[in-house]
Amino acid sequence: MAILMEGAAWIVFISLFNVLILNLTPDWVRARVLAVSLLVFQGAVAAGSAAWGALAGRVGIQNALLWAGVGTVATAVLWLFLQLPNLNIDVTPWIHWPMPRIVNGTVGANADVAGPVLVTVEYDVIREKTSEFLDAIREYGRIRRRDGASRWAVFRDLETECHYLETFIVDSWAEHLRQHERFTQADRAIEERVHSYTRSQPMVRHLVFAE
Repeated sequence: MAILMEGAAWIVFISLFNVLILNLTPDWVRARVLAVSLLVFQGAVAAGSAAWGALAGRVGIQNALLWAGVGTVATAVLWLFLQLPNLNIDVTPWIHWPMPRIVNGTVGANADVAGPVLVTVEYDVIREKTSEFLDAIREYGRIRRRDGASRWAVFRDLETECHYLETFIVDSWAEHLRQHERFTQADRAIEERVHSYTRSQPMVRHLVFAE
């Protein structure tokens, strides 16, 4: 009976954990996140089985099971520090950025190979809100990298007070266009928080590598 209850609890846990991952993942990356999650989960099961088997061979099966039971009970307190994320997060797309206007028409059909692309965003920050802006923009940078950017950074202008420049690189022009579709409703609050510390709307520029 105990084995039956343990098996049922194991199946319920796996099902709920996978549903949690699917609900917290945006559509465009859901398959990859689930694949990595299953890889790590199954790999951990295999590695744990080998480790506990090796331990049982040294200290005996009874002692290994005793230590495993103590470890299982001890991990129950982790919920105080590692609680599951909020399921109410809205990961539906929030496509609000205007599409960049290309003046020379050279990208067009070569969107997949045109690049890398350098995107710069200029912010005129309120002086009293500088520290809050930097905290928010760093969190914004995490979203940029999540959506496909690399070499993200923010710079302070030495000649113009409270003028900051955000930069990041994307592999190709097509990849940058996909970024416009990867921004979610949950990210909206972070962007609005960044803009609330500025005097005006940021100025965005797009630069393609000149071959």
